[in-house]
Amino acid sequence: MENPFEIINNRLERIERLLENISNNSIRNEANINLPKIMNLKQLTSYLDVSKSYLYKLTSTNNIPHSKRGKRIYFDMEVINNWVLENKIWTQDDIEEQVNSYLMKNRKHF
Repeated sequence: MENPFEIINNRLERIERLLENISNNSIRNEANINLPKIMNLKQLTSYLDVSKSYLYKLTSTNNIPHSKRGKRIYFDMEVINNWVLENKIWTQDDIEEQVNSYLMKNRKHF
């Protein structure tokens, strides 16, 4: 028969490891949340994981929303997030749902 104190001790150790993992994950998530509202070119290259030259190309062709103050280029985080997500690729389920919704709204009565 196992010692009940050993069983309790093992369970407590597992709980402690789980709590440490949860704590570490929440710290990582908080670090990601604290992004600046306004970013410069260097911050945006890191955020989007693209090269500096690619961002310069996007700004020079006015394909990415940005602001200029002198020679410096700035980006609004919220606007960039919307810009990144504006070309969403719809799944087949999304398309079918939209079609069904349209058909239900525009039903003709015979």
